[in-house]
Amino acid sequence: MKITIHRGTDQIGGCITEYEHNGWRLFIDYGEQLPGSRKSDKRICIEGLNHGDVSRSALLITHYHGDHVGDLTDIPAELPIFIGKTAAQMLSLYCEHVSSVSEVHKNLASRVKVMDHFEPGVSFEFGEFSITPISVDHSAFDAYAFKIEAGNLSVYHSGDFRAHGFRSGLLHKLLDKYIGKVDYVVCEGTNISRPDAESKPEYILQREFLESFKNNKYNVVYVSSTNIDRIFGLYRSAMQAGRPFIVDGFQKQMMDIIAESEHLWSKARLYKYGKYEPMELLRNGNEFLYKPEFDEFLKDKGYVLLARASERFDNLLGKMPDDGRKVYLSMWDGYVNKEYGAYNPALAKSIGSEWLYMHTSGHCDTADLHNILHILQPKAIIPIHTDNPENFALQFSDNWPVLLLKDGQSFHPVRNPNVKDPITANIYAMKEPDTDIDGIKNPYYLRWGKLDEKNIGQFSSHDEALDALRSVVYAPDRVLGYSIEEEDSTDTDYCAVYSPEGSLLAEYNHGGHRPGEKYFQEPCIFKKGDIVFSIFSYGNNFENLNAIIPCEVLGPVTETIMRKIYESDDFCPYQTFEEYDEYLTDSTWDSMAVRPLVRLKGIGDEELVPRIYLFPYKSFLIREIYTKTGYWLFARLTPKETGVNATLWVSERQYGLEPFIIVGTTNSLRSSDIMISINDYPKVLAPEGAVVPETLLHPVQEWINLNKDLLIKYWEGDIGTGEFCIELKKIK
Repeated sequence: MKITIHRGTDQIGGCITEYEHNGWRLFIDYGEQLPGSRKSDKRICIEGLNHGDVSRSALLITHYHGDHVGDLTDIPAELPIFIGKTAAQMLSLYCEHVSSVSEVHKNLASRVKVMDHFEPGVSFEFGEFSITPISVDHSAFDAYAFKIEAGNLSVYHSGDFRAHGFRSGLLHKLLDKYIGKVDYVVCEGTNISRPDAESKPEYILQREFLESFKNNKYNVVYVSSTNIDRIFGLYRSAMQAGRPFIVDGFQKQMMDIIAESEHLWSKARLYKYGKYEPMELLRNGNEFLYKPEFDEFLKDKGYVLLARASERFDNLLGKMPDDGRKVYLSMWDGYVNKEYGAYNPALAKSIGSEWLYMHTSGHCDTADLHNILHILQPKAIIPIHTDNPENFALQFSDNWPVLLLKDGQSFHPVRNPNVKDPITANIYAMKEPDTDIDGIKNPYYLRWGKLDEKNIGQFSSHDEALDALRSVVYAPDRVLGYSIEEEDSTDTDYCAVYSPEGSLLAEYNHGGHRPGEKYFQEPCIFKKGDIVFSIFSYGNNFENLNAIIPCEVLGPVTETIMRKIYESDDFCPYQTFEEYDEYLTDSTWDSMAVRPLVRLKGIGDEELVPRIYLFPYKSFLIREIYTKTGYWLFARLTPKETGVNATLWVSERQYGLEPFIIVGTTNSLRSSDIMISINDYPKVLAPEGAVVPETLLHPVQEWINLNKDLLIKYWEGDIGTGEFCIELKKIK
């Protein structure tokens, strides 16, 4: 299945996603770009959607918002479009409402009438695709996510959704029942720029409106006419507060569609009218009818009016009683902020300068998104509908590989059980070791850990696998490298290993690595004396005890080393070395001899490690920190490694600065952390006026004095990180 994000990898709205398998194409959403988005003057041209052969194409609509349906008139009439039935009714009404001033919506209204409808939870087929729509909570009623299946692969396309709405409580159950675990998730990330923000539940917002309506007689709410859950919540709050709920004819029709719908959610009490239906404003020509008896009624009862930005509503509000009137904005406040491209001057004029902001997002927050992804357990995530894909990766890549595609870029995994030698793409990272492991010897206090291996899929070619790996972000603080492997049933036929930056570290082709053969002692980028990370399998359980151990390279494997291993193995079942040699695989002969610098039970003084399982040594978590002078790389030293009860950060030379270390209070660099001179301790270089706490003063000074020469060598670049790590001394 090939997944292509034609638009939406770095912007909110206007997303177009394509799934293709064996010539069949399934597109999801085709909306207009939001105001303020980066736009091209050139019309986007997509084969199978608005260009070329569409005979094996279809389009799915997640919901009726303009940034998901706004460009539907650009596609051929013969291309089938699938949408929820209630969503189609609401979209049709909206298009008819604005068709007098919009030719595009007039044409779209005609198109909506011939769209096909799907039902929530009911799978259907199109070509080689199986599609399962599930109803999700969003600021649009009858919104959907989809499970897309083809070629033995499954993808969850999230659409726009949230987990804090009235109907969100059932999302986890729906995912368990209809979706389950999937291979990949194409996921919205609208709120990713606010990773710590927790969205207010819709029911809490309803309660706040209720209290405000009770305390204030006259209320005007500016809210999107299609935000059905919010509108019915406002209606319920007004009824409980004893205030008449007043809407215009268009808004009343919108509410009637939901109240009379057979949609599964419409059966909920929230969407049923109470004793009094909303009061519908009558028209007198181009204005709302306003009679004296209506004025007296409002003065007696008060009101909750749903208003929109228009001269008609402005004139009405000028006539209505307004003593102490409260005005509320219950939509994104970017519409009334001149700093945003979506600024709406008409709305800003209508709402005025004094208003209360009472709103909650229609999109999922970061914490809830984590919970959803834990249910789906994908191999990788592709973020869309976000203006900050890098921050999306920052938030989620410690748990899942995140594919940062560019608009128009494709990701093409396969899963064909008939393929004899699949090509797999893997990520190797380090995770914290178990705390209950016995027999650890770590005299240098070096970092080591368990192997964290992620497989992001199978591919038809090496190039497609490499393209995927070059787009992936996974655990940047822990990642060692990537591999692309071709295997038969017994051994690795081919393996290429890459650094996180994408450079080739090692390449292995099966055959020719025994003594006397062409590739015996194939060149290695690591030389004798280098410090490397090595992947080891240790103990009695090959599957579960894979570790990443820092080692010193001794050199390539030799026959002498192999004989030494044979002779030292008291349990070897072979009577002669020649018999033992027959047992050895080709890949075993393509190994390097290393001296483990961290010793675990079952690991000897010297070991053999396949050449493709050696990686550059990073002694500490390396973080890239942006400052005014550019990008600086710092190495993080933990209290366990220094003996100082603080996090210390050291660096190679920084242009224009004297040698320094940083004393931190957390695992991340902060602007408040103290920069201290190495040569002139305890001189504080930054922040201005900062003082090293008394409890740290002497331990830090002792540690600097103990390692001063080494710190200066590292600063000057005279020694590498591995050697620095080995020689670093810890205070007692």
